[in-house]
Amino acid sequence: MTIYLEHFGLNEAPFKITPHTEFFFAGANRGETLEALIYAITSGEGMVKVTGEVGAGKTMLCRVLMERLPDTVETIYLAVPSLSPDEMLATIADDLAVDAHGGNTTKLIRALQERLIATHAAGKQVVALIDEAHAMPLETLEEIRLLSNLETSHDKLMQIVLFGQPELDQHLMLPHMRQLKERITHSFNLLPLPARDIKDYLNFRLRAAGYKGPNLFSPDALKLIAEASEGLTRRINIYADKTLLAAYADNTHTVTPDHVRAAISDTQIVLPGKSGGSRLWAAVAASLLVGGVAGFLAGRITADVNQTAPPVEAAATIAPTAIKSIKTVPAETVESTKASNVAGTAIASAPNARTSPEKTPEASPKTEPMTDAKKDARTPAADGVKLTSAATITLPASTAQDARDITAGKTAAPIPAGAKSGDWLDARMDADAARLAALPANRYSIQLMTAHSAEKSAIEGFLRNASRELSPDRIMIYPAGTKDNPRVSVLFGNFVERADAIEEMQRLSSKLTKFRPYVRSVSAVREDIRSQGG
Repeated sequence: MTIYLEHFGLNEAPFKITPHTEFFFAGANRGETLEALIYAITSGEGMVKVTGEVGAGKTMLCRVLMERLPDTVETIYLAVPSLSPDEMLATIADDLAVDAHGGNTTKLIRALQERLIATHAAGKQVVALIDEAHAMPLETLEEIRLLSNLETSHDKLMQIVLFGQPELDQHLMLPHMRQLKERITHSFNLLPLPARDIKDYLNFRLRAAGYKGPNLFSPDALKLIAEASEGLTRRINIYADKTLLAAYADNTHTVTPDHVRAAISDTQIVLPGKSGGSRLWAAVAASLLVGGVAGFLAGRITADVNQTAPPVEAAATIAPTAIKSIKTVPAETVESTKASNVAGTAIASAPNARTSPEKTPEASPKTEPMTDAKKDARTPAADGVKLTSAATITLPASTAQDARDITAGKTAAPIPAGAKSGDWLDARMDADAARLAALPANRYSIQLMTAHSAEKSAIEGFLRNASRELSPDRIMIYPAGTKDNPRVSVLFGNFVERADAIEEMQRLSSKLTKFRPYVRSVSAVREDIRSQGG
């Protein structure tokens, strides 16, 4: 039992690094991702992938997903990644109470199929949740693809969700893994917590553990934790736990930046990369002799954390406040800017534009202002949109690519007044599929809703309503589902960063969130279109 519990009035340790589903934090898009996963599984949409850095909270999300799925879904949880194909099949068979002994692989798969068909006939689904999928042998991943082929004439017999580190994406990029990759219908990326959400995360876990007092962590203390942890929840938990222990050793209920520095130093995480390679928080260590905290921490918890602390891939300078991550716009984005005739100042001066020291774009190339005649010439009449001046573009900086697409003529035709239901929709899908094909695969969009393709009137009604609140030029529709179950999905926006798409999604009105929108990559959308035959 953590010795500071009584000191802070806690019922249990609030910052354990082992997954505890009662401590699941639904902020920072965690809740939305969970809901999207439940929707994808219960809708029978095949194979799903969730990736995130070490310590981002994938296993916690997986455990909560198991608890939140309805009773009609049977779950298989595979937590040991180093299984051979036969071992993996035997494990799944055992979970489904299928006799896995005395038969070859072909007989085992047939027995599994019969069991799955019986489950489907009983009105239930089966989903296999595979944790640490990035560590699976490639031949085992290939066996998973073969399992995904088990289906009736209308439905998949087994849903599969892969949880893994970014290395999983690298495996899927291999030529011989292409067939598995193309079966993934939804991809989610579990991002680190933004600095602004770390306060809510810490307070949520403290309250869940029984704390009833005022907020413990000061803004300066939160800033240090945010910088040192880089938003990864496992690191946040380690630093927060040891910070409270440092405050307890100092016999105070006030958590100061010095207590955080003590926790960071005692954890002894090496932060490689910046300022000349690997360094420890040397300057921080010099200020640690606060009320004997360093000695107390070293004697009580160093050995334990040395076994559990994850490796840290990010960099640090000597002072925590000097940690800054400077990103530049990808080369393809710069080239896209050069290709368009939108003056750099038109987008940079947008009233909603956001600037951040963490995202420093390259200087925009000088371009001559585009006259109305030139813009009209570049915008085909069939697109149904005519810009009168580059200065009228008032989109946020996060959607600058949308502005370039609009000016370059890649706009969607508006819904014609009095159009017959369905006639316009098919033409619009073809046009938007071409728009999606032209976008870089690493872009992101917000999927607003999905409906069966036969419900054309309902889809067009949703589009009309959405166009009243959103720019119609940023809305796209595309064919999804399968040939046996054709569906139509509605997308909004074109974002370079997933985080920008998430931020935009959080601003949507309740009318546009009733279908539980979520962020999707353009590459995943293209896979949907290919699987549907569009």
